[in-house]
Amino acid sequence: MKSVIVKGQKRETVGKKESKRLRSKEIVPAVLYGGEEPLHFAVPFSEIRQLIYTPNVYLIDLEIDGQVFKAIMQDIQWHAVEEQVLHIDFLSVQEDKPVKIDVPVNITGLAKGIKMGGKLNKNLRRLKVKGLAKDLPDSVTIDVTELGIGQSIKVSEVSIENLDLLDTKSNVVVSVGITRAAKSAADGTSEDEEEAAEGEETEESKESFKDSES
Repeated sequence: MKSVIVKGQKRETVGKKESKRLRSKEIVPAVLYGGEEPLHFAVPFSEIRQLIYTPNVYLIDLEIDGQVFKAIMQDIQWHAVEEQVLHIDFLSVQEDKPVKIDVPVNITGLAKGIKMGGKLNKNLRRLKVKGLAKDLPDSVTIDVTELGIGQSIKVSEVSIENLDLLDTKSNVVVSVGITRAAKSAADGTSEDEEEAAEGEETEESKESFKDSES
């Protein structure tokens, strides 16, 4: 997993008033969990921008007043209306203790079903995994080359070395759905022919209705 350095400063005072003052200076209140007790600190928004606006997951070297902690970003609290980060929770990472984290799904290959006119559906863009920090991947790669129309890959079919997948096993990660064009091709008819047939059926229904009335 890629790593990045983030520098922050321990907070001497906490509370809504102090947090509001920090945000006005583009500084984000934060807490580091996982130690003997929570560590309250503040970090400039410029330090965490790259962590927020990216699908990637990073192992963070969190430097607070000269002391370095290995951590991952666990939760971000956003303002309900404005695009402003209100608070961030970090989780301290120990070499011998497993952590839970959401890892991006990376799709590779051109599915057989796509060549036949199907549509690729990415049902899960992240997978929740559990494992030691040294085993955490940047992403989970899934090859869809052999996936035909109507077929899917479920969580139970995904395997990552040294990691446990925590999502429901029956959840679909990626699938190839059938489009109208693909269905028409399978039936040997074009979309125009289908529409014409539907029009004829409608007219026939109208005629039948008139006959029944008379």
